[in-house]
Amino acid sequence: MPNSTLYAFILSFLAGLSTLIGALVIFFDKRKNSKIVEVSLSFAAGVMVCVSLTDLLPNSFNTILKDVRIFPRLMLTLIFLVIGIIISMLIDKYLPSNYENKDNKGLYKIGIISMVAIIMHNIPEGIATFITSSNNLKLGLTLSLAIALHNIPEGISIAVPIYHSTNNKFKAIFYALISGMSEVIGSVLAYLFLAPFINSHIMAALYAIIAGIMIHISFYELIPGAYKESTLKGVLKYFIMGFIIMIISHMLMS
Repeated sequence: MPNSTLYAFILSFLAGLSTLIGALVIFFDKRKNSKIVEVSLSFAAGVMVCVSLTDLLPNSFNTILKDVRIFPRLMLTLIFLVIGIIISMLIDKYLPSNYENKDNKGLYKIGIISMVAIIMHNIPEGIATFITSSNNLKLGLTLSLAIALHNIPEGISIAVPIYHSTNNKFKAIFYALISGMSEVIGSVLAYLFLAPFINSHIMAALYAIIAGIMIHISFYELIPGAYKESTLKGVLKYFIMGFIIMIISHMLMS
C-alpha cells in the first residue's frame, strides 16, 4: 500500500474518531441537566445548518455541470437538496418510535435520526477525504481537520439524546462511534470500488442531498427538541453560537 493511501486512511480514521470527543460530554452530565440537551441540540443544529449553507451547497453548486449556465445548475442543486429533505422526512416517518420510555422516546428518536443522517453525511465525506488525501496530502490534512471540528458537535447531537432517553452511557458512546467510523467506511469504499468511478458531478449531487438531510433534521428535530427544554431565546443563542464557530473554523482552514 503506497504511503499516500495509508495516510489517507489514517486521516479519515482520526476525523471520524473526533465524533467521540463530542460524545464524552455525557460524562459531565451526571444529573442529566436539561441545559445540556438545550445547548448540545441547539449548537449541533447551528453547526449542521452552517456546514450545509456555507460548505455543502456551495460546493455542490460550484461543481455540478460547470459548463452549464447558472440557472440550470441552481435548479439541479435545489432538486438534490429537496431529495435530501424528502429522504430525511421518510426516515423520520418510518423510524420506529415505540421506545419503552414514552416520556423520552422523542429524544431517543432525535438521537437515532441524527445518527442515520450523520452516517449518510460521513460516508461521502470519507470518500472525499480519501480521494483528496491520496492526491494532495496537505489539502487532505486541512480537509480532515475541518471535518474533525464539526464532527465533535455531531457526536454531541447523537450521544446526549440517546443518554438522556436510555440512561445508558455505553449505548450513547457506541452509537456516536458508529457514526464516526462511517468516515472510514467511505474511505474503504473509495479505495476498493469507487475511486475509478466517482466524478465531480456525483459528489456534487451527494453534497446537496446531504445538505437537505442535515437542514431537515436541524429544523424538524434538533431545534424543536431543544425548545422543549428551554426558551426560544436560549435555543437561538446556542444555534447562532454553533453557526459562528463553524464560520470561524472555515476561515481558519482557508
